[in-house]
Amino acid sequence: MTSLMPGNEEPVEALTNERFQLLRQVGEWLERPMTLLAFVWLVLTVIELTMGLSPVLETLNLGIWTLFVLHFVLEFTIAPQKGGYLRHNWLTAISLVLPAFRIVRIARVVRAMRAARGLRLVRVVSSANRGMRTLGRVMGRRGLSYVLTLTLLVNLLGAAGILAFERHDSGGGSFNSYGSALWWTAMTLTTMGADVFPRTPEGRLLGLLLAIYGFAVFGYVTASIASFFVARDAEEGEGELAGAAQISALRDQVASLNGRVEVLLQRLPPIERPSSPDGGIASPGA
Repeated sequence: MTSLMPGNEEPVEALTNERFQLLRQVGEWLERPMTLLAFVWLVLTVIELTMGLSPVLETLNLGIWTLFVLHFVLEFTIAPQKGGYLRHNWLTAISLVLPAFRIVRIARVVRAMRAARGLRLVRVVSSANRGMRTLGRVMGRRGLSYVLTLTLLVNLLGAAGILAFERHDSGGGSFNSYGSALWWTAMTLTTMGADVFPRTPEGRLLGLLLAIYGFAVFGYVTASIASFFVARDAEEGEGELAGAAQISALRDQVASLNGRVEVLLQRLPPIERPSSPDGGIASPGA
């Protein structure tokens, strides 16, 4: 019975590997068009949160959302481990479910409830997550340029969310335009703060998320700028720190010295030790 187990496991493992390869190929085939649609989706999200969509843009938004749903269903069907795929893409799944409320005409009921703002907050966060993944595919998630571009995206989307939450509840119009919301979000991300604060619970929660992101990114940007100046000082000949050029030159000198030592050792005659009376080699202390 046990001898049959390896034979049963091999086809299953081979099928799993084939499905993983197919999932990877599908992702590579659809990477460019889905990346372009993701950026368009983010722009439409900002427009919808700030001033609403026209009928043409609403149709375009619905079409992109339909393609996203089909892409998600296709990958979920191919994925050999459904639970792992959902755990990795749960926020994407939520962002695709939220627009369905408008399609099935439940939006009128939801808008009358306090939960409408909560759903909008989830949409803002999920849209930011989709933008982060899109930038990660395009830029490789490395370098200061990726962080700065992602911060710009978070600033634009966060300002749209703050304006949507606080436009009618700011008590005097502190967030009465997208420009004022952009300024407040930029001050929050740079950890400088502002003299106005959100009043709605959703706006305060979004502001907290922006502040946490800004605190983390500010430390990274500061470290990157410091590393740039340290490296620049190290590359100069008169710098106190050794740069890559100096270390490379030192490594070449050590390698050259090792080669010369080996040549000298080969030219030296072999050292013969005197033998002891009993035929053995005499010890150095004898």
